Amino acid sequence: MPDTIPSANPPGTTGPVKLHPASARRGDGVRHPAIPGRGTVTKRLNALVEQHDCSIDRLRPPVLALLKSVLEEGRAAIRSRFEARHRGDDCVHQTARLTDAIVQALADFTLDHVYPTAELTKGERLAVVAIGGYGRGEMAPYSDVDLLFLLPYKRTPRVEQVVEYMLYLLWDLGWKVGHAVRSVDECIRLSLEDMTIRTSLLEARFLWGEAVLFKELRQRFARDVVAATGSVTAFIEAKMGERNDRHRKMGDSRYVLEPNIKEGKGGLRDLQTLFWIAKYAYQVDEVEGLVAKGVLLAEEAQRFAKAESFLWAARCQLHYLTGRQEDRLTFDMQAEMARRLGYTEHAGSNAVERFMKHYFMTAKDVGDLTRIFCANLEQENKRVPRFAFLRRAFVRADFEGFTLDAGRLNVKSDRHFKDHPVDMIRLFHVAQENELDIHPNALRAITRALSSIGTKLREDREANRLFLEILSSRKDPEVALRRMNEAGVLGRFVPDFGRIVGMMQFDMYHHFTVDEHTLFAVGILHQIEQGNLTGEVPLASEVIHTVNSRRALYVAMLVHDIAKGRGGDHSILGAKVAEKLCPRLGMSEEETETVVWLVRWHLAMSATAFKRDLDDEVTIGKFVDLVQSPERLKLLLCLTVADIRAVGPGRWNGWKATLLRQLFRRSEEHMSGTVGTEGRDARVAAAQASLRTALTDWSADDIDAHLARAYPAYWLGFNTQTLAHHARLMREAERTRAPLTLDTRIDRGRTITEVTVYTADHPGLFSRLAGALALAGADIVNARIFTMTNGMALDVFTVHAAGGGAFDSGDKLARLSVMVDKVLAGELRLADELARRRPPQTARTRAFKVAPRVLVDNTATGNHTVIEVNGRDRPGLLYLLTRTLTQANLQIASAKISTYGNVAIDVFYVKDVFGLKITHERKLADIRASLLAALAEPEGEPEPVKLAKPRSRKAA
Repeated sequence: MPDTIPSANPPGTTGPVKLHPASARRGDGVRHPAIPGRGTVTKRLNALVEQHDCSIDRLRPPVLALLKSVLEEGRAAIRSRFEARHRGDDCVHQTARLTDAIVQALADFTLDHVYPTAELTKGERLAVVAIGGYGRGEMAPYSDVDLLFLLPYKRTPRVEQVVEYMLYLLWDLGWKVGHAVRSVDECIRLSLEDMTIRTSLLEARFLWGEAVLFKELRQRFARDVVAATGSVTAFIEAKMGERNDRHRKMGDSRYVLEPNIKEGKGGLRDLQTLFWIAKYAYQVDEVEGLVAKGVLLAEEAQRFAKAESFLWAARCQLHYLTGRQEDRLTFDMQAEMARRLGYTEHAGSNAVERFMKHYFMTAKDVGDLTRIFCANLEQENKRVPRFAFLRRAFVRADFEGFTLDAGRLNVKSDRHFKDHPVDMIRLFHVAQENELDIHPNALRAITRALSSIGTKLREDREANRLFLEILSSRKDPEVALRRMNEAGVLGRFVPDFGRIVGMMQFDMYHHFTVDEHTLFAVGILHQIEQGNLTGEVPLASEVIHTVNSRRALYVAMLVHDIAKGRGGDHSILGAKVAEKLCPRLGMSEEETETVVWLVRWHLAMSATAFKRDLDDEVTIGKFVDLVQSPERLKLLLCLTVADIRAVGPGRWNGWKATLLRQLFRRSEEHMSGTVGTEGRDARVAAAQASLRTALTDWSADDIDAHLARAYPAYWLGFNTQTLAHHARLMREAERTRAPLTLDTRIDRGRTITEVTVYTADHPGLFSRLAGALALAGADIVNARIFTMTNGMALDVFTVHAAGGGAFDSGDKLARLSVMVDKVLAGELRLADELARRRPPQTARTRAFKVAPRVLVDNTATGNHTVIEVNGRDRPGLLYLLTRTLTQANLQIASAKISTYGNVAIDVFYVKDVFGLKITHERKLADIRASLLAALAEPEGEPEPVKLAKPRSRKAA
């Protein structure tokens, strides 16, 4: 038999898999290795029999070796073709064809040589049928093989022998073989009971044996199953229900950043579900058949084929890359996938981001096709009673220019939006205001009229008025905007937003594409306004009701990330977008100015709160100079809170809320003049006076002695309750002459633990404490360092447990005490211990490149040089950085520690040995070089070492 690709065979006949015409093209001009066909494999097996004139048991090992050789040879040939052209459709059909060749040749060999017989009885006749995806003729490189051994009625001993022999050889090949041995009657009965079996039989394809049996199965399946009363309705309901359940399991979003190519929303399974329904309801064997029946337009069928081709190419590449059946597109796979599929850096986006945007836009196309297909099913409902599951609807005409169909907004004709383009915006406005769903038929009509959204509609005053009302509505703008985005309207009406649709940010901090993040942020803003998040964000929930520029806030939220991926500062570029968009939407000059400012500085509040010393008057003064007004301060707070919370699960926490609240209150006081004008000395005096009233059990002399212990910066760093707590700790330490006092306080509201260390000061103390905390499994999020007038150090650390959550369990606190003791006693070599205990990087974390960076700012504060260090986060990094600063003879006054995914951003307030800023350029250059060396990735990946259980010690 020649190893060429024949045309499709009619049902009930033997033959290899049909390849789509596009798959059969040879566009690379390269001569590829031949893929073994059935004839070639059968010939080799027969030759093997002639060479081994021995028992069939002794023949089995060489037969298995030969089949493995054929499989490897065929896979190599298919992979060679795939890597030359990256045609996924060709790859999956060729893989199915190779599987056909092996199964058919093995069946021939088993019947001819293993269990030969002169004449088969009727009960010994059987057919081998491909089912499931294999039956469809589509197999990814490491897909399962699903087989049906079809019998005339019951099993016979000989049939069981044949099936067993074949299955064991196929399993030994390394295949995952799903199989069933059933008669035609059993197939029909079970398919009536089980929708999964029914679906697998829908795609059954004859491979080998008694063609008459397969023909009988096909005829009875069509007559007794498909044509049965209510069968089509039940099948559609089941498939759509399975689809919805699958989406829920996968996160119910097609924009998750590590999608499942096969099972995720917008993935291959969604396309296959549409095809199953089409085949069942419309009796078509190809998607092109839906065009002839008027279900899809020709260009929509092309979109189907294009989406399928891309998804198959991605899935095949993922299988080849991992060497197994893998369908989840994880971060560590994405960069290599992009490289192998030929994506390059372009227009501010790197290769992996361009590849993933292609994926997300394809997933969106799948969603569009689903809506169009469902709309046709509903239209069919009006003519054919069998679609009763969709409920014949009561239709009311002229509902604000639309019709009301089963409680959903619909249009009277498919041309409605082409004739009335403004209604593409009005539809979502009416649905939002009346809290109605939108009929799939109307969404299909929009999809087919998207080309009508051009400059004329974008400049239409009524369209812009409607859009602005949708965005700033008190009736959940997220729902309406998400519908508009899914339908493709939002990205066309606001082209700059269209540029971020499906755009991913390749890092471990963000969880969603840029457009998904933006829509989530708008929704969170709405929830804050509705009072649904009062417990989580109380300050923003209070402030949002006092803003005057409400529309500006919502527009700024939509636009804040609109310029990402353009190769520059997205805040600056986004402000320029806002300058043009706001007047178009009909906003006033004042509103436009507010939106432009908010977009330009939407990161300013978080950067100040998380990276700067909020007790420093210069820091607060500079922030207030930027913000200028209480209205802007309130708007910026609400925008910042919603933005952070929309990044992903766990990105918002009590500690961030505390810092933002502190910055807001300090700025508010500064603007109102209630505190800022009093001056530093007055604030110190006020703090000390409050402490006096709190220490009611202390004598006046004791209080005076304690007040003399600390410098002014200390009194401004804590509230009265904490200052009183510190006072008692220090007095007890002096009374007992304890060389070291370690105190821990758990703040469950902020999900942090405060660790206070009081001991004799010496150079490098802070660095050693940071190392001890790292060894104990604590992540430092803030640090305040104070040297008292008596030569003692009071260092206060705010920590989380490594990986997130409160550092609050008894064993963790005990380990912390042990580690601090050992480190300060010199019993541990910190650098060596941290290197030994450093966990190995995973492939996932290695996928993200973090460029080390050191920034020096001598203008941020009046008394300190501020050094900001950016690099890949890892246990012990803070110890290395602080040790480097200590070795440079710098005094560290305070530190702000932040982590964004796998990126550490640490800010240190430092002075030189004389208590002055560092201004000498050579000295600053040396500091930068030393810090960059500390940030460098350590060589090798040591084995993780299990921490020894510490001796118990009760933490204060």
